[in-house]
Amino acid sequence: MSKTDGAALDQVANEPTRGAAFYALLMLLLAYILSFVDRNVMAVLIGPIREDFSISDFQYSLLHGFAFSMFYIFLGLPIARLADRGNRKWVVTAGVFFWSLMTCLCGLTRSFAGLFFARIGVGVGEAALSPPAYSLLSDYFSEQDLPRAMAVYTLGITIGGGLAYIIGGAVYEYFTLHGALVLPLVGELRPWQTTFVIVGLPGFLLVVLLAFMREPARRGVVLDRDDGYSLGEVGAQLKLHWQAYGSLILGVSLLSILGYGTMAWYPEFLVRSHGMSRAEAGSQFGLIFIVAGSAGTLLGGFSARPLYERGYRDASMRLVMWIALLWLLPATLGPRAAEGQWALWAAAPIVFFLNSYFALAIAALQGITPNRMRAQISALMLFMTNLFGLALGPSAVAALTDFVFGSDVALASSLSVLPLVVCPAAALLIFLGLKHYRRALENVDV
Repeated sequence: MSKTDGAALDQVANEPTRGAAFYALLMLLLAYILSFVDRNVMAVLIGPIREDFSISDFQYSLLHGFAFSMFYIFLGLPIARLADRGNRKWVVTAGVFFWSLMTCLCGLTRSFAGLFFARIGVGVGEAALSPPAYSLLSDYFSEQDLPRAMAVYTLGITIGGGLAYIIGGAVYEYFTLHGALVLPLVGELRPWQTTFVIVGLPGFLLVVLLAFMREPARRGVVLDRDDGYSLGEVGAQLKLHWQAYGSLILGVSLLSILGYGTMAWYPEFLVRSHGMSRAEAGSQFGLIFIVAGSAGTLLGGFSARPLYERGYRDASMRLVMWIALLWLLPATLGPRAAEGQWALWAAAPIVFFLNSYFALAIAALQGITPNRMRAQISALMLFMTNLFGLALGPSAVAALTDFVFGSDVALASSLSVLPLVVCPAAALLIFLGLKHYRRALENVDV
């Protein structure tokens, strides 16, 4: 019997059960939800953190975006390589443990520098989640069931992002009203510090639950063969269709600046401009983020097929362009609302469009990329969107507030100016690339 036949028999024998597959999907979804809770909870703690450390909006944005993203965006590829060569379950488990520990440490720091380095640690831990999770799900679920499993996993973004505002605001409000938490050896914690500790603790329970998840056999892997492709070959593909790739990746990266900037600052805008409490702003915006964001995630992904059936082969990329334009109006007018209730109503379409374009962009990328290069070129898009969005998004809003308008109360102006720059530029970039994208579709070698 050949090695290939033996590997195939072993794979069939170790095929995961349906129960094991759904258990893994549930655990990975919970991990993704917790990751977004832990990374985004700072958005409802802006005021007290700034007050305690006497820092500006821009300095705060370095904690929220830059510190987290410094290693998060660079470690994705090496961690993915580690997961491909080893046990993916333990890579994920180690990541959850580390980022939960560092989230708790965010609440124990007493200085700006300490919080900065703790946020770096959160980013390092979270970099270990999605690359192994994608690989695990592709082995737990068949080709036919995988798209649905990925859609469920992706809901962690909107559910976790929304819960960050709801839980963070509620915990902060509770300890503000009922007194500080006192820990042995640590002493008294301020309400914002307690919030970090509380949201970080569930991760340790999840670590235990992840230990019961099976490491599935890898589907379709021939153990004595290496089908990897060099960076030079990937570079040649990118060079061949650079107009199509460049317009899509850069356009989506620009949109990510607006997306992450909105997520980081909209609740604080509700507090500063409309006098909402942090608990109210967090719960209201969080609920909108879960409902409208999930709707945008699902409807955006399903919207391309009708256009494709009408003959628009560039449907996915074309829709990203239209979303950029449709996003412009609510994103500009929402922060200008005279009343808090109108600002909340405007948040619904803002959050809808914020979450509707990325699945389409990923689908568009797959359409012009040979099968054997899709993971690597998708990783490039993720690198760019995280670099622009995580690192620059929160800081772009803060820079406008501090250095252009020069006043904390001008946060509303910063939020309304950013889409005026980002949305038309992104739409134009994608429009200019459509003809090149259609040409690449005709020449793709799958």
